[in-house]
Amino acid sequence: MIEIPEAVTLARQVNASLAGKGIQQVTAAASPHKFAWYYGDPADYPVRLTGEVLRTARAVGGTLELKTDHTTLTFSDGVNLRYLEPGLPLPQKHQLLLCFTDDSHLAASVQMYGGLVCWPDSVVYDNPYYLAAKSKIPPLSDDFDEPYFHRLLAPDAVQKLSLKAALATEQRIPGLGNGVLQDILWHARLSPRKKVNTLSEREEKALFDSLTSTLAEMVRLGGRDTETDLFGNPGGYAVVMCAKNNAQPCPQCGAPIFKEAYMGGSVYYCRECQKD
Repeated sequence: MIEIPEAVTLARQVNASLAGKGIQQVTAAASPHKFAWYYGDPADYPVRLTGEVLRTARAVGGTLELKTDHTTLTFSDGVNLRYLEPGLPLPQKHQLLLCFTDDSHLAASVQMYGGLVCWPDSVVYDNPYYLAAKSKIPPLSDDFDEPYFHRLLAPDAVQKLSLKAALATEQRIPGLGNGVLQDILWHARLSPRKKVNTLSEREEKALFDSLTSTLAEMVRLGGRDTETDLFGNPGGYAVVMCAKNNAQPCPQCGAPIFKEAYMGGSVYYCRECQKD
């Protein structure tokens, strides 16, 4: 899933390898997927994008945003992106395929669900999740400091929540999902079930420090090793709390890493290191 480290990594790679390329052909919804989300009719995508030049890319929370001269194209959630040099075989299934004028391709395929949203600059895209991601301070910004983090956790409604609910839902920190949160909580030695209103000052500081430093390290290493980049390579950050390490020893204390169903999904944590 695209979260903050993957969105930043993909944007960096697009700017380095695809910026300035002209789009000569567009294929949308060639492989129907009921949970692939488009803006309007995907049959209109060739009209919107053909002849455009890809200019810039940036991360907007956990969304990758591409800009051409007259359009915006975003990829989010479970979209798998792959850049293919000229002559390389194309994937058999894809939900969006851009062919550039040098005959290289950008292929986008949806796993469980994902957004492939393209709109012309002449219209306003008023998706609340996208607008929230644009309006919030990103956690890798200098403006995301301890006082700001404290204000995020301060409302009474947030104080009653668990750390997982407070940090990975409701777009409080756009792009920070369950995938990256689990290592953040492990480094802070806090359980995903721990209530916000039980945090001591020391624990809140440890959580802030872990959030910013863990995300920075994930970005520095090109994303998580559970995800792949624009060229199909896994990220360089070795995730500790994830499915592949379930029941493996905790690197800190040696106790087994524990998997538990929580809030409609699974959480991985160490019961010894991460107390409620």
